[in-house]
Amino acid sequence: MFPIRDHNPSGRTPYVTYALMVANIVIFLSYVTLLSDNRATFDFYNAWALVPARLSDGGGYGGLVTSMFLHGGWLHLAGNMLFLWIFGDNIEDDMGHLRYLLFYLACGVAAGLGQVVAEPNSVVPMVGASGAIAGVMGGYLLLYPRAKVDILIIFIVFFRIFPIPAWIMLAVWFAMQFFGGIAADTGTGGVAYWAHAGGFVAGLVLTVPFWLRRGGVDFWSRTDGHPPHPAATYPAIESRIPKVRRK
Repeated sequence: MFPIRDHNPSGRTPYVTYALMVANIVIFLSYVTLLSDNRATFDFYNAWALVPARLSDGGGYGGLVTSMFLHGGWLHLAGNMLFLWIFGDNIEDDMGHLRYLLFYLACGVAAGLGQVVAEPNSVVPMVGASGAIAGVMGGYLLLYPRAKVDILIIFIVFFRIFPIPAWIMLAVWFAMQFFGGIAADTGTGGVAYWAHAGGFVAGLVLTVPFWLRRGGVDFWSRTDGHPPHPAATYPAIESRIPKVRRK
């Protein structure tokens, strides 16, 4: 079960979102051949990823930025770019191109710091744009809590797309990160749950000024939590499952 699109069209071309996607893809392609060599992969990530223990010792600050443009594999990259494509354009539309870029980078740095606070002695390199994208999702929750997000549910040979309010999808996602962080073994690698949670909270907080500028609670009252423009519509898509007639 994962989101594939929202019903919230943006009013202008999201150049920064597209540029971020291109940057992440191009950078990944520049080192993807190293991933087949464990030693080369370790050396590369050790040089460019965020290592919490190194930051705790007063070094490696550059990793707070460089790590958010690195990924551990094709699925890691694809998942992050999908979420950025779904949620990024609307936040860029609201904030403007430059402020959105600064917002994105600030959320990524906050996400990295969140992981360092949670695991200050970890020597496991952290990579991925998901902390910054989590901040975009936090901002989306505040501005468009009832925007429709299409969720693709796949069960063996059956699949169907369900539209649900953004706040449900984002609240469930955040809960998964929070409880995943509590249950995670800090001594091993895996999902950087606290980076996700930290980036989400940072994005939510940093979006408050834009939300207040629109009227805050009054903005929610006027729009009922929906985007202040007509929603996008898509043709219905359902799986075709053969039916067997009963005699």
